[in-house]
Amino acid sequence: MKSIAILQFPGTNCDLDTKYAFEKLGCKTQIVWHKETTLPKDIDLVVIAGGFSYGDYLRAGAIAKFSPIMRAVIEYADRGGKVLGICNGFQILTEVGLLEGALKRNVNLHFISKFQTLKVINNNNDFLKKCQKDEILNIPIAHADGNYYINDSGYKKLEENGQILLQYSNRRGEREIVNGSVNSIAGICNKNRNVFGLMPHPERAIESILGSSDGVKMLEGLIA
Repeated sequence: MKSIAILQFPGTNCDLDTKYAFEKLGCKTQIVWHKETTLPKDIDLVVIAGGFSYGDYLRAGAIAKFSPIMRAVIEYADRGGKVLGICNGFQILTEVGLLEGALKRNVNLHFISKFQTLKVINNNNDFLKKCQKDEILNIPIAHADGNYYINDSGYKKLEENGQILLQYSNRRGEREIVNGSVNSIAGICNKNRNVFGLMPHPERAIESILGSSDGVKMLEGLIA
């Protein structure tokens, strides 16, 4: 049985959704409070769940990066441990430097909450290995600061290294502008392919009765 640590900050609101999703997939989960200084032993994955850590004051994820647990997460990732950041978790991962780029306010300045189709750009990684390249997934999004930015040289490196994983698209797979992200990027990974970040919420797409079960294959890849 895989063991998952789910981080919880003041303002996190997707921790229980994430816990439910991984337990539904047969995993053992532990909620880890942000003031802890160590991660549980023998874990297989750290998930930084979505929400509004510290109310998104200053900037989304800007205060959370100073929480004691993040030093342990950085050390865990540097040793090759797998880390997944969803929405606010993605923002936190860019703030601490585990992922490149930054998340800015949506280009239309509005909070966006809806189901959104995504195109799988690269499945040569644990996160999306159960998906097909160019597959279209239907996953909810809910964010105000999901506008992914990286400069031209940084983008070129992401592309060369196969770090661009997901792109906002329509149902035909054509690129779609949703929040202003560079080339409509919805998710990326680090160069070593053990740290993953995305704005959409796969933990909210694990039961068809809720609108989609496409999130199952995404999360299953990390625990296979």
